[in-house]
Amino acid sequence: MVYVTGDMHGDYSRFNNPALRQLKKEDILIVCGDFGFLWDGSSKERKILRKLAGKKYNICFVDGTHENFDILNSFPVTQWNGGKVHKIADNIYHLMRGQIFRIDNMLYFTMGGGESPDIDIRFEENAWSKDEMPTGDEIIEGANNLEKLDCKIDFIITHEPPVKVKSFLKLRDGETAPVNGVNTYFEELSNVCTYRRWFFGSMHLDKYISSSLVAVYREIISAVTGEIL
Repeated sequence: MVYVTGDMHGDYSRFNNPALRQLKKEDILIVCGDFGFLWDGSSKERKILRKLAGKKYNICFVDGTHENFDILNSFPVTQWNGGKVHKIADNIYHLMRGQIFRIDNMLYFTMGGGESPDIDIRFEENAWSKDEMPTGDEIIEGANNLEKLDCKIDFIITHEPPVKVKSFLKLRDGETAPVNGVNTYFEELSNVCTYRRWFFGSMHLDKYISSSLVAVYREIISAVTGEIL
């Protein structure tokens, strides 16, 4: 079974969620960006990664905007369930951009990345990376992979949402949505793709926008049933 949750930002306490005790050996937990456990390469961080590597279930994540891409890209690229990943440990995988994974005979399309909402501050502090935005090659690869399946997919896992969803959520809070090229790309995908459910994490919100569009943050949700553990 595949379960989905939102941004963790390196907070190990998130793994103390009692719902995770229900996950079995072959189960998969997917984090919708800003995983955060590959940040500074410190001894503390390595210790936490060893703890995560000891979990009985698999831990997967798409990248968000707050990642150390130099560390992330230093891991070997390999194939896992039909798509390209960075293998962090035997049970920890970064699901690379524009990939399609076949898990339990269901198809998962992944596209991490986005634009930091605090990009100005991060740029001034030399903490911003251009790698947070998907490249043209990654977007084209994703589009080609989808076209091979006639744009019919079971699940979409991203960090950012489509334009309309982001604008709706920001407007609800009385804010203006800082829309970027990734949001626009996802808007196009939402128009041409057939899918069962789309999960995204960047809004730091647990909310069903519709039956098929799900903002996820702290909850653990079954990808297949949509039920919250």
